[in-house]
Amino acid sequence: MWRRAQTDLPFDQDQSTRFLPWIVALMVLLAALAAAAALIVNSAVDSWDNGLSGRLTVQIPTEDRADAEAQSVAVLAMLRATPGVIAAEPLTLAAVEALLEPWLGDAVGDLDLPLPLLIDVELAPDARLDSTVLASRLADIAPGIAVDDHRVWLSGLIDLAQMIELLAVIVVVLIGFSAVATVVFATRSGFAVHYDIIELLHFMGARDSYVAAQFQGHAMRQGLRGGVIGAVTAAAFLAFIGYIARDIDAAFMPPLALTPWQWGVLGLVPAAGVVIAMATARLTVLRALVRMP
Repeated sequence: MWRRAQTDLPFDQDQSTRFLPWIVALMVLLAALAAAAALIVNSAVDSWDNGLSGRLTVQIPTEDRADAEAQSVAVLAMLRATPGVIAAEPLTLAAVEALLEPWLGDAVGDLDLPLPLLIDVELAPDARLDSTVLASRLADIAPGIAVDDHRVWLSGLIDLAQMIELLAVIVVVLIGFSAVATVVFATRSGFAVHYDIIELLHFMGARDSYVAAQFQGHAMRQGLRGGVIGAVTAAAFLAFIGYIARDIDAAFMPPLALTPWQWGVLGLVPAAGVVIAMATARLTVLRALVRMP
């Protein structure tokens, strides 16, 4: 299917498009990698937004463990009575140590650190709670208490991630335009090479759509070849990245392995490349035929 087909034009002897499959393969590879980056960042943003947005963390210093535990009871009561708070639950010492393990290692429990008491606070979706005012109220119960509003730093992180996602989408679009320009150039070169045969077919009564279909079929075969090469290379590269990153344990780091539906989306990239090649070749030839005498 890729190398030989019944056509009136000797495309097998045309050297003007011999590099087109490799150019298409490179563009499919780059577009697939950019699209994968956009999908991974999008998943990370959703994970951060769903997991941390609308939550507060209250820290009670533990210079005196007994006093801190007594203060935590009163702090919990005030938090649960605060409008906009859905739930307030203290974290166990084991849970706090688990949060520090990515940075301090498995032996964090043996370091004898003055770990604060932590309270996880879940807010209502429409809550408008000022963390500074809340911290001031809680300080009357537990001096030195701190309230971390995840929305403050999370919003900046999400904005950065969304900017990266937008840049990846722009890269995909630019690659698409580059693919169109490449196919236009290759098709015009092929049209010029076979001009005498095309002119003969034209005089014999061949319709413009028939001649355009010859180039469209050739572009499809070239695009399929390049698309398969690019898709296989991209899949191997992404699978390798996912394999070497499978044991990475870093806080808030997005998973580098793609989900099945994300692989499905990436499968549309080579298909889009073939469609772009076919449509561009057909339109280019039709425009050229209109200008023929």
